[in-house]
Amino acid sequence: MSVRGMPSAAVRTAASRITNATITVLRNRPALSLNGGFERKDALMALHRSTRRLGLLARLLGATTAAAAMAAAMATAMATTSSTAPAEELVASPASLVNQFIGTAEKGEGRGNTFPGADTPFGMVQWSPDTSPKRPSGGGYYYDSSAIRGFSLTHLSGPGCERTGVAGDIPVLPTIGAVDVKATAGFSHSGESATPGFYSAALDNGVATKLTTTTRSGMAQFTFPPTTQANLIFKLTDSETGNRNVQFNVVSNKEVSGQVTTGNFCGMGTSYTVYFDMVFDRPFSASGPKSSDGYVTFDTTSKQQVQAKVGISYVSVDNAVANRTSENPNWDFSATRRAARAAWNSVLGRVKIAGGTADQRSVFYTALYHSLLHPNVISDVNKQYPGFDGKVHTVDTGHKAAYANISGWDVYRSQAQLEALIAPDVASDTAQSMVDDYQQTGRFPKWSQNNGETYVMVGDPAAAMLAEYYAFGARNFDTSTALAGMIKNATVPNNNRPGLNYLEQLGYLPSDGIYPDSGKYFAYGGPASTTLEYDAADFAISALAGALGDTAHQREFANRAQKWQNLFNHSSGFIQPRDLSGSWTANFSPTSNKNFTEGNSWQYTPMVPFNVTGLATAMGGNAKLATFLDKDLASFTGGKGFADIGNEPSLVMPWEYDYIGQPYKTQQIVRAIQQQRWTNNPIGIRGNDDLGAMSAFYVWSALGMYPVTPGTADLALGSPMFTKAVIALPSGKTLTINGNGAAGNAPYIQSAAWNGEAWNNAYVPAGAISAGGTLDFTLGTTPNKSWAAGPSSAPPSYAGNTAYMNIGVSADSVANSANFDGKGNSYSATALSNAGVKPGSTLTANGIPLTWPSLAPGQADNYLARSQTVPVSGSGSISFLGAATRGPSSGTATVNYTDGTTQTIPITFSDWTLNGGTRALSAGNTIAVTTAYRNSSSGEKSNVKTYVFATAPVTLTPGKTVAGVQLPSKVNTGEIHIFTIGFSRTQR
Repeated sequence: MSVRGMPSAAVRTAASRITNATITVLRNRPALSLNGGFERKDALMALHRSTRRLGLLARLLGATTAAAAMAAAMATAMATTSSTAPAEELVASPASLVNQFIGTAEKGEGRGNTFPGADTPFGMVQWSPDTSPKRPSGGGYYYDSSAIRGFSLTHLSGPGCERTGVAGDIPVLPTIGAVDVKATAGFSHSGESATPGFYSAALDNGVATKLTTTTRSGMAQFTFPPTTQANLIFKLTDSETGNRNVQFNVVSNKEVSGQVTTGNFCGMGTSYTVYFDMVFDRPFSASGPKSSDGYVTFDTTSKQQVQAKVGISYVSVDNAVANRTSENPNWDFSATRRAARAAWNSVLGRVKIAGGTADQRSVFYTALYHSLLHPNVISDVNKQYPGFDGKVHTVDTGHKAAYANISGWDVYRSQAQLEALIAPDVASDTAQSMVDDYQQTGRFPKWSQNNGETYVMVGDPAAAMLAEYYAFGARNFDTSTALAGMIKNATVPNNNRPGLNYLEQLGYLPSDGIYPDSGKYFAYGGPASTTLEYDAADFAISALAGALGDTAHQREFANRAQKWQNLFNHSSGFIQPRDLSGSWTANFSPTSNKNFTEGNSWQYTPMVPFNVTGLATAMGGNAKLATFLDKDLASFTGGKGFADIGNEPSLVMPWEYDYIGQPYKTQQIVRAIQQQRWTNNPIGIRGNDDLGAMSAFYVWSALGMYPVTPGTADLALGSPMFTKAVIALPSGKTLTINGNGAAGNAPYIQSAAWNGEAWNNAYVPAGAISAGGTLDFTLGTTPNKSWAAGPSSAPPSYAGNTAYMNIGVSADSVANSANFDGKGNSYSATALSNAGVKPGSTLTANGIPLTWPSLAPGQADNYLARSQTVPVSGSGSISFLGAATRGPSSGTATVNYTDGTTQTIPITFSDWTLNGGTRALSAGNTIAVTTAYRNSSSGEKSNVKTYVFATAPVTLTPGKTVAGVQLPSKVNTGEIHIFTIGFSRTQR
């Protein structure tokens, strides 16, 4: 028995229970440091209860006995805690870990341009402070500024375009004294607080401001000092890009409304109108317009708090009223705030993590938060929304809302996939909104703001987004119309794909091409990088076509996607721009941004995400690509022109080691990027967040995977940051990722298992995103270079079937439908027919039959030598049918036999006009076809003789069968065009 009659066992049990309760609180202590969160209060109360119980036990037992019992219990509990640290419990309230100030400060490479204010997931309203003197584009908030110019109702998170800004509509500023529409209010961070769905600030003018939101409305509490001149200034002319058609209407002594028209994102001339209606819980004493702005004044001498509710709409003031009254009919600020927080916990909670440090958990959930701010609801509660055609439309049956603000070039690489995975209903509605845009205008959104197309950036990103939404589980949209529209946008000239004519005729966008209305539709164009973007979009079309059972278009667009090979220079090892003539553009430097969009060749050469294996082959093998990546990733900042992980084109680079047998480097470099580029402080995002694109990269990487291949659910593996992550999938299943041994210095996979079976592949198992399962990793501090290092362990690459690249034959009636020589000239289909050559006909030269492509004029009908492998089969002797442009041209082909052996074949072709008749036939060439004239792009016949040549037959290794022929990777001058390959003996 112990003192006071309690058994020693009972003393230990009581002390242990109470101490363990205290330890549990302390283990969750990061919640105690958050600003104003409900969980913070709960944690403090729990800690208070535990310490009271410890004190009570001490009074009951006496200090000595209680201290001994509690010390023993504490030692046991702490030993258990340290052995399992960091905490293994899944985060219960992810919203409590979000730090909304991450990305609001600037250092070195720039800031994230995020905003700390109140919002709901994908909400229409973002009620957040705009700072002075600096007001960053979109986010509007600069952490190092000392004043607030207003609390505006709309924001975009990190969109860039600092020269013009974006959003920041209808700023409202509380002031004291005389009405001054130019006023600002000082503030300090010590009086500032933000949690998801809530923001507050104590201003230097004595006014305390609290903000919260619903999807389409906002609610505020303004607490003024006692005064007869407590003002709310409506700075209607202070949107980031300026305003016109400003209206401010006093509806009653408790209500005001109005509208502003703004837009012009990146100076592209678009516009939209946003309407608002605000009501107050008490009458104002004065009001009116003031220099195109507006104000209301309250007497707060007896009651200091003024509450306000505001609704907005992009259709009408009436709809703004309906949005407000429907979503927030009461005057309960706390309830509105709790509902906003619950909405965030619901969506953030679809990914639950355990382990990691407090900072890592905060950065992770903040990144996930930033990833789910956009796109934004643009339809009202009555389902009306402004269409891209300028008309009012209604949300389609079966869908909840229409969505706007599609930052395509940025988000197709990481955010769209995450949106579909985490919020499939929203992603489905977004996809349908994009289809609606196509039906209204004939084009999908490219970079749209509030349903106005800006044409900012390049490529055809909607194709990738739609395919990715489908691949990651967001499938409730009109997929047949989507695919048909994607194919049409990729094949019929339109403003979304400037240079499409060059892509089809030359296989690339030339640096000296003519791009109509380039100031609007190609303002951000870099012909070389845009070619790569079109390739990525084409592959995404192939992926969606395949998923929908359209195998013909699946094959066609997988083949089209390989046109990157036309810009890969085997001599330099870089993607390089070419001229219309086919020549490499002069004065190339891999560190120059010329002909590339927001990047250079160091940053764009790896951007063949659907065929990394093909890229490695083009470079000369895996070792060559590894050397390239090693040098490129020596910098993450763009230093010396190398990788810039603060911008989207470089994001794929670290994952490409997975494809070349060195996944341990992916694990190492991704962890270094995480630790250097994302931190739990205001400078915690380097570079614009681009509507969540960069944050989504972090989320994927922290989970240990990344969606490298556009349009598919393929996920290359890195390594998990956390000991456990559980993802709720759109299918209703779960994907569990266990990182045994996860730590900041332990990124290296030692072994892995999928559903209990050994997994030795550098990618997530196929079907895991839909069927779910458990992926277990054992992690360590040193690399296991043998794990997933074999060729069969690489993630999938999609080489397609080698396709014709150049259009060499035109009908006389449509002479400009082909461009054989890069100058608009082509063979005449009529002249060829007169010479006995028709689609599918067979010529015989030197005893070898050569079959002309069975294609109509105006279609791609010949290969350009780009190191591609043509799948053909035969034996005996081999001959090539073709011609050179700007020739004669020579190179070396490689015959691949079915037994794995090879044979090199030198090829030389004379110029297709024999250089205008000035040069003799090259040695080894036989004239197979002669035509009397050729067609020109002007539509006129050009009386220049043209020729097609057959090379002298080369004897193949006896007894062997050809499996394919790799065309020359290097040509001494000009271009080698090949129409067909023939054999003396064909295989059947």
